[in-house]
Amino acid sequence: MILVLPAVLAVALGLLVGGRLERLARLSFRRVELVFIAFAIQIVAFPFPWLPWTTGDRLAVALWLVSFAIIGVVAWCNRHVVGVPIVAAGLASNVVAVGVNGGRMPALPSALAAANEQYVISNNSERVASPHVSWLVDRWAVPEWLPVGNVYSVGDVLIAVGIVVVVVVAMGTGVPRARPQVAGEHVATGR
Repeated sequence: MILVLPAVLAVALGLLVGGRLERLARLSFRRVELVFIAFAIQIVAFPFPWLPWTTGDRLAVALWLVSFAIIGVVAWCNRHVVGVPIVAAGLASNVVAVGVNGGRMPALPSALAAANEQYVISNNSERVASPHVSWLVDRWAVPEWLPVGNVYSVGDVLIAVGIVVVVVVAMGTGVPRARPQVAGEHVATGR
């Protein structure tokens, strides 16, 4: 799933509700360097077609699982950031779907048929008519009006929602909040 789109929409939504980009810039994550290591491992496991190597299935799946374990560590280190637990739930959902289906993310044929014709099944996913835990696999297609075809899962939706929550909350909002009542303070009710 294209995760840039949720991030861009989150920034627009954050601005719409009175958030500020300066606040977003102050958001800091712990152990962010591990994310880059995890992505590098995934590229080794599932290289782009133009890269000069291939990785065997068993090694690719093992590397993929290591990369998600690393991302899990990053999520744990940042669990205090509002929205990160939602992202972690999405990642866990995808790991379960891949784990119970032999190491690749199944994509339903109906989702692939509905995807933009530019979409090509990558080497870490596969077309499966009857996967295990089918409600967790890639089951929907990105709308045709988007320039890149893709399919996505419940886990991908959770990841996208988590990204939106992280960004919008980090930006702050102009929405007034109720002031917490101090013990012993009388609150006027207007009656």
